Amino acid sequence: MISASTVAKVVGGVLHQLSGDEFTDGSLFFDSRAPRRNGIFLALKGERVDGHDFAKSAGGAFALLERESDCPAIIVSDVMQAAGKWAAYYRSQLRDLTVIGITGSQGKTTTKDMIAHILKSTSSSKHRGTVAPIGSYNNDLGLPVTLTQCNESTGFCVAEMGARHLGDILRLAEMARPNVGVVLKVGTAHLGEFGSREVIARAKSELVMGIEHGGVAILGTYDEFTPKMAESRSDLEVLRFGETGIEEIRATDVEMRSGFAHFELVTPHGREAVELNIAGAHHVANALAAAAVTFKLGLSDNEIATGLTTFKPESKWRMEMSEISGVMIINDSYNANPESMAGALRTTALLAQERGGRSFAFLGTMHELGPQADLLHREVGDFAAQLGIDYLVAVSEKRYLEGNHPDWLAADSRDSAKEFFSHVEPGDCVLFKASRAEGLERLAADFIAFLKNRESERGLQ
Repeated sequence: MISASTVAKVVGGVLHQLSGDEFTDGSLFFDSRAPRRNGIFLALKGERVDGHDFAKSAGGAFALLERESDCPAIIVSDVMQAAGKWAAYYRSQLRDLTVIGITGSQGKTTTKDMIAHILKSTSSSKHRGTVAPIGSYNNDLGLPVTLTQCNESTGFCVAEMGARHLGDILRLAEMARPNVGVVLKVGTAHLGEFGSREVIARAKSELVMGIEHGGVAILGTYDEFTPKMAESRSDLEVLRFGETGIEEIRATDVEMRSGFAHFELVTPHGREAVELNIAGAHHVANALAAAAVTFKLGLSDNEIATGLTTFKPESKWRMEMSEISGVMIINDSYNANPESMAGALRTTALLAQERGGRSFAFLGTMHELGPQADLLHREVGDFAAQLGIDYLVAVSEKRYLEGNHPDWLAADSRDSAKEFFSHVEPGDCVLFKASRAEGLERLAADFIAFLKNRESERGLQ
């Protein structure tokens, strides 16, 4: 346990209704509906909600506030900055903790979940005590919360690191002090903020620059930038993963069966068969990254392959597959960029072909693509046409339809998109995908409700 006076000293705050002798376990939380009994409540100001209004009832040992309130607290000038300072100090005290940092334009959350599953599923006691939050906690708020969930019995912390500006990942890496850093791929996500893939690559390489001395850089070979990121860090061990045949951790004999990848996992120790239970060929790269990390942490090839084969997605709306009334639904609505769109569309087309049905894609806007947004949306539409997608429903996003695609449909809103639900019949495969802000998971839920209602009505006839 840690005293309030220690916390105040670290964050540069002032005790309020505290003597300084009170104790906390050091964990941070920001949702007053899910308090941590001995934790520290972060009173954050949002667009619609101010955490200061809930500080008194939030629970926990005390709060971090920017203004006085009728509750025990430490008053600071900026709660978010104070959370970062505290998390950095807290992590520095856990000297036996191995932090695995993950970045890349896509696949961070799935890779994080895969690594955590493999570590937690092994019988070796040394691999127990793994912290990896469900969801995408990859920023200045999520990382401090993740780090402070660790304690002296935690062996591994698996953390995502995202960026919207140069310097973001370096700041997170300085906080987390990763022993292992994973860069998946440089793509076009957040192209609008960064301006070019070259600048995106610089941002992702900040994780490699932030790896602890003598640590491990695990780099994908799926683009021209990532394999070179450790060239200036001669103190690091470098492990590559990919599918070109030159990597230390690689996949061979990749086959797609009912939308799921089957492959041979090859490591310096041998090879094992892997059968993924998450749809899409693009998840082979995520699986290889997870294999590289856990290989380096000392797991056997068999333990790694077993973990990958038994893995199922924990975080929501990422290639979630369900079959209702004979219709295969792929809910990949958590986020979208051109590369992940391509992967999801490939899977949809393949599944529809295998099932002998038609393929439908309800696609919303891909955000943060900058000046190239028009071109990239049209290219996704053209790619869908090349794959033979039967019906693309562009939800509030007509740029997908700028090519010559006469059978495709435009919907001005999510509500108007529902008009096309009736086109779908048993045997068909339907994809829902867009950037997070579009909320396309609600349209997917409406579609499921439509199918169940239609099935009920047909049963009464």
